[in-house]
Amino acid sequence: MRNVSTHSGKGISAVLQKNPDDVVITFAKRTAMGRNRKGQFKDIPVDEMMQALLKATFEKTKLDPAKLDDICVGTCHPPSPMYSSRAAALASGIPHDVPISTVNRLCASGLMAIRNIAHAIQSGEISMGMAIGVENMTLNPRPTPIIAESVDKIPRAHDCIQPMGWTSEMVAQTYKVSRQKQDEYALISHTRANKAMTTGIFDEEIIPVEIRGTVISVDDTIRPGVTTEMLSGLKPVFQDWGNAATTAGNASGIGDGAALCILTTRERAEKENMEILGKWVGSAVVGVEPRYMGIGPIAAIPKVLTQVGLTKDDIDIYEINEAFASQFAYCVEELGISMDKINPNGGAIAVTHPLGMTGLRQVVTGLTELRRRDKKLLCTSMCVGSGMGAAGIFVNEAQPFREAKL
Repeated sequence: MRNVSTHSGKGISAVLQKNPDDVVITFAKRTAMGRNRKGQFKDIPVDEMMQALLKATFEKTKLDPAKLDDICVGTCHPPSPMYSSRAAALASGIPHDVPISTVNRLCASGLMAIRNIAHAIQSGEISMGMAIGVENMTLNPRPTPIIAESVDKIPRAHDCIQPMGWTSEMVAQTYKVSRQKQDEYALISHTRANKAMTTGIFDEEIIPVEIRGTVISVDDTIRPGVTTEMLSGLKPVFQDWGNAATTAGNASGIGDGAALCILTTRERAEKENMEILGKWVGSAVVGVEPRYMGIGPIAAIPKVLTQVGLTKDDIDIYEINEAFASQFAYCVEELGISMDKINPNGGAIAVTHPLGMTGLRQVVTGLTELRRRDKKLLCTSMCVGSGMGAAGIFVNEAQPFREAKL
């Protein structure tokens, strides 16, 4: 299999090496998160969210949008996502001759948007592009998949379209992840995210957007003061499946938000005096047994590390999506990675999980935290609905913040 990475060399020295043809990230921000049904984006469709994010980005970067060669949008459930994305780009001032595409690999869609633009730059087809991840799960919740009866009678095919909550319970039951353990991991996420919000850590990764006369700049999804007692007192939400251990407190939130990265070659970034925040190294995608969808990172992370010649100990920070505490706890313990390195500012259980946004949000969050700590290597990963997993490797190259928030 071809090594899908920025440069052909393997190992930490090759990964950290700077080459003119490297794919680099020159801008990476996200919107604040919005709660499902009651939050700040509950009435804002994805095209309007994208338009606001694009306008804020061009105002902040002063980038001439005509310089973009291509745009890729990761999004999952809005109707006519291609038309909505194209319309949002045109409405934000992007010229009509800048093309756009959309990609849907469910929870990995945002990472796939980055991957698609990075690969286009690597191939020489483009030299600058934009990756966007966006989802409004209030307005566009997961539709019920419909497959033919002849397809549905095949067990794996049947399993791959089941609700994500069912897969959570299958992981918990099969791999013996107790309710107590799920709540323990959930508490870590809630506690870390609350601290990050109250100390202003998230301010560095959020770009304020103005929509309908209101500036949105603070997550409204993070619940303060979550305790063990509160989590243990919640009723299971899937009482007919497995051991019924998944609750609203130990599963990812269903929410709304958008994130964005600008990518180009190192040579062009340096020529045009663009700040280089990070370097794209490579990615990997895998398939897993559909009923155990949540174990995807266990296969994806070793695969991407092997592709680029790194070990798990080389990575400074992991952003591993917390779809459910059941699968997250099992992945962490099977991978043998210290929680000191994983989701230092909490994850989707606390901040929420807009499907198309998450893969890109993890990169924004991870690179910002590496900059704050003056560390180098980021690995992002997530399980993917229908039975898949994905992972990516990035290098922080940004100058440290002058006054790190501790």
